[in-house]
Amino acid sequence: MAIVVNKPLPEFEANATGGIKVSNTSHQGQILVLYFYPKDNTPGCTTEAMQFRDKYKDFVKAGAAVFGVSRDNMKSHDDFKEKLELPFELIADTEEKMCHMFGVVKNKIMYGKKVKGIERSTFLVGPDGLLVQEWRGLKVPGHVDEVLKAVKSLKALKKAA
Repeated sequence: MAIVVNKPLPEFEANATGGIKVSNTSHQGQILVLYFYPKDNTPGCTTEAMQFRDKYKDFVKAGAAVFGVSRDNMKSHDDFKEKLELPFELIADTEEKMCHMFGVVKNKIMYGKKVKGIERSTFLVGPDGLLVQEWRGLKVPGHVDEVLKAVKSLKALKKAA
């Protein structure tokens, strides 16, 4: 089942570092940021993780939980998280269930060969469990600030309601 903006997330459950289970209902009442990235310990993914790390306190202050998602296994995630001192958890989607549900598995050309890869994408889920906004095929520079701005405006909307 595909995800649609302004609709609830379909049912899912995934394991994250820190022994945490994340599901479509595990963070209701809280803003949820899910950022999908291709691979641990690659230049772009390391930069993106460090930018989320550096703004993490601002996300928490704005009422958001942040999770990174990739196809890497838990050992790779634990090492990546420790190496970069990430304050948020990473979801190991080794079977690509979430990647397919969110539609981020794309055919890419790497070194002249067609491969299936993860398109760098971020999804913002409101406290009511509805998908509020999505960024697909994004570039790392400036992206984390854009997501934080969207989280803050979502929190402002919630207060006004």
